[in-house]
Amino acid sequence: MSRIIDLTVTIGPDTLSPPSVNKRLQLTPNYRGPGYWRASSVDMVLHTGSHVDFTAHVVEGGEDASDVALDRVCGQALVVNVSHLGPDQPISLEAIKEHAQAVQRGDIVLVRTDWTEKMWGNFPDYYLHSPYCAPEAAQWLVERGARAIGFDCFSEYCARLPNFTSEDFIIHKIILENGAILMQQMTNLSRLPAGRRFQFFAPFVKMVGAEGSPARFFAWVDDEEVGA
Repeated sequence: MSRIIDLTVTIGPDTLSPPSVNKRLQLTPNYRGPGYWRASSVDMVLHTGSHVDFTAHVVEGGEDASDVALDRVCGQALVVNVSHLGPDQPISLEAIKEHAQAVQRGDIVLVRTDWTEKMWGNFPDYYLHSPYCAPEAAQWLVERGARAIGFDCFSEYCARLPNFTSEDFIIHKIILENGAILMQQMTNLSRLPAGRRFQFFAPFVKMVGAEGSPARFFAWVDDEEVGA
């Protein structure tokens, strides 16, 4: 029997966006009567919580959410388990080479640290002390042929720097400028099968001009594979 594993964080008024903008989500209900009818508006960064990034995030004129087909972020996925890493430790090239040898061209790669499961909601520490990806490791994954790469941590080291600039977001640039898709703030990767592929889905809002989009990440796995 198969089941869905939700890989998406919960967001709300207490959710802080990444440090590049540092903005909290605000949901405003609007009502119209008679009777009960509510249509809320939301003010949030597109990169709040679980989300997908597109090339327009780092390249002027790059592809946006309306340009990207769903098959770029749905299909066969594989977990790369580096959950032995602790706070402030790098996802190094050596660790990726050791744990990602099974990655093949066209795979969706989910990098597991378990950081989100432990720290989501603890802001700003979630961003400032997360394991982070070394540039060489990101480059190795895109050269290996990963079409999308997801992290259950905050992948950029620069979040902890006092005066970082857009040029310091090197992991975004490596992945997106090489034609892959970046997925961030995933969770529950510890519940996915180890050492085997499974079906993964990352539906997002098809919005013209949007350089990123909130997403509802989930996997479709057999019961006997869960947590294997």
